[in-house]
Amino acid sequence: MADEPVETGLIGGVEKREIKIVDYDTNWPKRFEAHAKIIADALGGSALRIEHVGSTSVPGLAAKPIIDILVVVPDSAHEFAYLPRLEAAAYVMRVREPDWNEHRMFRTHEKDVHVHIYSAGCPEIQRTLAFRDRLRRNIDDRRRYEQTKRELAAKEWSDMNAYADAKTEVIESIIAASPTSGGRAS
Repeated sequence: MADEPVETGLIGGVEKREIKIVDYDTNWPKRFEAHAKIIADALGGSALRIEHVGSTSVPGLAAKPIIDILVVVPDSAHEFAYLPRLEAAAYVMRVREPDWNEHRMFRTHEKDVHVHIYSAGCPEIQRTLAFRDRLRRNIDDRRRYEQTKRELAAKEWSDMNAYADAKTEVIESIIAASPTSGGRAS
């Protein structure tokens, strides 16, 4: 029996979703902790690191009410080591990017949690954490990023990825200003 080809990119195709920015919610860290526990329990030792990332991880920053979680595994290309366990824990694969850091992204059925999977040593891990940490420490960058997000959210977007791509310039400038940066973050 030949291996069946796997779907890459956006699993299930493009979805048009409303981009809504809300004020910071003090419950976001608690929601992260609850999902981090579910993920840690599901993956056991396969989860080398679990971090709250994205705008909901930055106190005081307005955001889309979607919790972003970064999970580091030994090798994200080996999906059999984590995919069945995450699916059993009610996360659904949404993104498979073998050509970009072997990135995978899962989400809840409610679409309110995104779980980003990277391999140990992937440079995107440090970039993502540098961006988060810079926003946590620098109020000017935090304000500039929030203003950009609010302006962009007021526009019509074909899908959430188009909105995310539109933030690239400001994200890259903030990462570049971080002492621990190194490339692209989402």
